[in-house]
Amino acid sequence: MTADDSRADRRPVEVAWFSALCDDDYEFLGVPDPSLQSSWEHCSDIVRAADRWGLDNVLLPSGYTLGIDSTAFAAAIATHTRDINLLLAVRMGEMWLPQLARQLASIDQFAHGRLCINIISSDIPGESLDSAPRYQRTREWMQVLRTLLNGDAIDFHGEFVDLQLDPPRISTVSGTCPPFYFGGFSDAAKDVAAAESDVFLTWPDTVASVGETVTEMNERAAGYDRSLTYGLRAHVIVRETEAEARAAAERLVSKLDDEAGAAIRGKSLDAASVGVQRQAQLRESASDDGYVEDNLWTGVGRARSGAGAAIVGDPDQVAAKLGAYRDIGIGAFILSGYTHRAELDLFARYVLPQLDHAPLKRV
Repeated sequence: MTADDSRADRRPVEVAWFSALCDDDYEFLGVPDPSLQSSWEHCSDIVRAADRWGLDNVLLPSGYTLGIDSTAFAAAIATHTRDINLLLAVRMGEMWLPQLARQLASIDQFAHGRLCINIISSDIPGESLDSAPRYQRTREWMQVLRTLLNGDAIDFHGEFVDLQLDPPRISTVSGTCPPFYFGGFSDAAKDVAAAESDVFLTWPDTVASVGETVTEMNERAAGYDRSLTYGLRAHVIVRETEAEARAAAERLVSKLDDEAGAAIRGKSLDAASVGVQRQAQLRESASDDGYVEDNLWTGVGRARSGAGAAIVGDPDQVAAKLGAYRDIGIGAFILSGYTHRAELDLFARYVLPQLDHAPLKRV
């Protein structure tokens, strides 16, 4: 069955791509290529191509030791794109809140209302907080940031934010806060997501496990009298035949040294998180060729701290796998592949026409 067979039963989904701002682009995983390093030329090419292909959104990830700055990049690429939304990753605690609100509102103006915000709760450079206080900081920042971007005054006195302030004159195009995308798998993270986020992001897992996460988060959100949209962050490897796709997956890791892969995973600021541990468990439970279930390959996680699995197959298989996730509640897909630019073209040519997609509306 292809995605067309059940399209009438589904609402449109959001289909997004990934711009490799954090030096995460390879022809062969674990083998650095200077031409694929994070730069304005390379990353803007990915985003502009995604815009031309008609994808709905693009994730602009945030790092410190790796790659160029995501906020500066978002401000620049906003003026070089026309339709695609910009999902800007922002680390809570890294900047002074009033200034961050002004920057985000300004970028939304540059983008004519196309900004979305990916909330990141990992440690900021140079410090380490336990999980509970770190997520409390994230909760307070999300509350205050939303208030300021909604154009309302702040009178907030919390553990991490003590602020009494009028909103800046500059506002978003809509006058309201862009949607918050947020992910995390600890109890503290899920509670913050249920209370404060608009789109809960999960990493690749079996269809059944992702369905369990959606069910759990629906219950948690209902406790706050809220509802959430759900997004899946995953990689994709699509070729004309399944055999070609599987061969491409094997080629991707054919030069990977296990020590080099471990070093890459360890560079992330969230390398010890619950979500990263789950990705490791997924790899350990996979078959000898790395597949944990049909068309879900865990080899990417051998050299990546975050999302560590790829949907691998021919166009119908990839579309059907996305449809299976859609059936259990996923409303947005943030996808990527190696190399990001080349895989974008393959995905857009072979799979995108089978998907009924549209940007998520602002909450």
